[in-house]
Amino acid sequence: MHSAIKKILPALLFVFITGTSKAADTMQAPLRVAILLPLNLDSAFNGYEYKLSNVRISQYFLSGLDFYSGVMMAIDSLQKENANIEVWIYDTHKANQSIEQLTVQMQPMNFSLVVASISNSTEQRALTSFSAKNSIPVISATFPNDIYLENNPFFIMVNPTWKTHIQAVYNYLASNYRGKKIVFFTRRGSLEDRIAEEFKLLNTRRALNFSTVILRDNFSATDVLSHLDSTTQNVVLCGSLYEGFGQALIKALNDKGETYSSVVAGMPTWNGMNGTTGTASDKIQIVVTTPYNYVRGGAFIDSISANYMRAYYSKPSDMVYKGYETIYHFVKLLLANPVSFINNVSRDDYKVSNDYNFEPVRLTQTSFLPDYLENKKLYYIKIINGRITIN
Repeated sequence: MHSAIKKILPALLFVFITGTSKAADTMQAPLRVAILLPLNLDSAFNGYEYKLSNVRISQYFLSGLDFYSGVMMAIDSLQKENANIEVWIYDTHKANQSIEQLTVQMQPMNFSLVVASISNSTEQRALTSFSAKNSIPVISATFPNDIYLENNPFFIMVNPTWKTHIQAVYNYLASNYRGKKIVFFTRRGSLEDRIAEEFKLLNTRRALNFSTVILRDNFSATDVLSHLDSTTQNVVLCGSLYEGFGQALIKALNDKGETYSSVVAGMPTWNGMNGTTGTASDKIQIVVTTPYNYVRGGAFIDSISANYMRAYYSKPSDMVYKGYETIYHFVKLLLANPVSFINNVSRDDYKVSNDYNFEPVRLTQTSFLPDYLENKKLYYIKIINGRITIN
């Protein structure tokens, strides 16, 4: 990973030079694409001197670095296809530069597309303002939050909000466990209250028979098992995004899984969470939703994995795949539909691994324009005997 970080600065310069040089060789001006991600370069470099050689790299760097690695692999693929684009990469965590200052710097560049791995609500507020003001599509690749989004049909959210996940979980339970008793375990908290209220609203026609149990944070296995039935399969729903709560719930159920057969519907935070696979869950069934379906065996995924292994001698994380897919898929769509990109954003012509279904979202009944576009396509991950399958 240290070698990967050291390659960043030369790679950035290479992207700029490649885009500029190709512009001179073509009759049609290249489309400009901005890529924004948290590289934290100022924390890793003193000028051009790498200063983390003897330091264990923290998660603080890894997510942005992995996404960047996927981005660069996608750019390499596009270059091999002679894509007529000019790519600019910006570090959203650059020292002494706010996200607002960055958008001012981007203003005169006439970008056709912005792809962003947003880290927080401050970045989202600045980018949606920039997008709406300039009518420039922004692909939000990773941030699943609708805060500050208003009247902006150019803002495109790939990673859905928790409400979309709750809708998908509800649909799954209604299709597979209608008539069964469902136990909804949750904890006290403002977000947990909103999740519980959303589930109740979805169930206004009482298609599901569920009871709500509020557990304390340091709940015991008995607190959970006292609400289950040892004579039938139990259907359990977790109503909190807090990972510690989910892990404790899984452990309580799995430890007594031979006595209390259980199917557990989890939250989106369970994707990749410790304690969901292997012996930690081999006596229960788990169902969670995800917009990401990186199945090994596909041509693109296997190629990305092999190229990454050759470069960095390790297996790529999902953030590498996300970086590759977001750039390759949406840039190809932009090149094919430079004028009508928004209307074609759900097309699967250049599919890497995932399907998309972007729908307009209006957060209030008075919204005239869509507040943003959100990907509503989710896959169901089933973990049975501790092993993952995806539907």
